[in-house]
Amino acid sequence: MIEVLLGSVNKERVLIYLVARKSGYAREIARYYESELTPIQSQLRNLENANILASQSVGKTRVYSLNPRYPFTKELVNLIEKAIYFLPDEEKQKLTVYRTRPRRTGKEI
Repeated sequence: MIEVLLGSVNKERVLIYLVARKSGYAREIARYYESELTPIQSQLRNLENANILASQSVGKTRVYSLNPRYPFTKELVNLIEKAIYFLPDEEKQKLTVYRTRPRRTGKEI
């Protein structure tokens, strides 16, 4: 959708994922989009080198999020949120509903 503006479909995917879910790591993003890991890692590295993303280590995993100190973060988030708005409803639902751990046994729904 905005890959022409960003220069890469994988860069678009990374930014959409991180804006929708606030943070993520390379394998998680690649698995979500059923993509190869290497191009996702490359885009994460490039965006971090440009100070658009910030990362931190959590155990052995490098977790990325948007850098709040980047001067155009607000504008970038607005652009990506607009792109998310135009995604198909099932894609938006899949992106925004995210559970990180299983439900406790016996817990009511």
